[in-house]
This record gives sequence, C-alpha cells and structure tokens, in this order.
Amino acid sequence: MTVTRSFRAMVEARIARDPGFREALLRESVDTMLTGDLETGKAVLRDYIKATIGFAALGESIGAPSKSLIRMFGPKGNPTAGNLFKVLDHLQKQAGIQLHTGS
Repeated sequence: MTVTRSFRAMVEARIARDPGFREALLRESVDTMLTGDLETGKAVLRDYIKATIGFAALGESIGAPSKSLIRMFGPKGNPTAGNLFKVLDHLQKQAGIQLHTGS
C-alpha cells in the first residue's frame, strides 16, 4: 500500500504533539517486526524516527552514518540485529519507555 504525503504529514504532526501516540507507534513497530512483518515494522519505525529524533541525530547518537540508517530502514534495507537493537535501545531511552515482550 502506498502512503500518501498528506497521510504521512498527518502522522508526523500527531507524533509531534501526542506522547501516547509516539509510544504506541514505537511499540507497534517492534510488535509488527516480532510477528514477522519486517517491511511494515521498518516503515513504521522509519516514520517514527523521521518525526522524532531524525536520522542525522540518531546516527550521531549511536555512532552510525545517517545515510546507512536511512537505507537500513528503507524498503530494501536489512538491518542487522545488532544495529536494530542499538537503534531501539536509543529510541527507548529518548522516549523514556522500556519495551517488553508479552508473556
């Protein structure tokens, strides 16, 4: 499904003003990846990153080039577990939340 620019703008605006939505979006991204839908999970995470910290600041914070992060979370990207967990760890700390698996 193609996401239109206006929809992305609406999501980014909501992320900026609604901390509960930000947290839910980060959780949904991880949950989606854990259920096996890596493409959708990466897309949601990419939107989250763009609307919050941005790829340049994220790259600087974790010691990775921003261009590599952009590619990693793009449609053809394939992040390593190490890189994915490093990104998620930083995003959790920045958001002040801690994600857990349900059991």
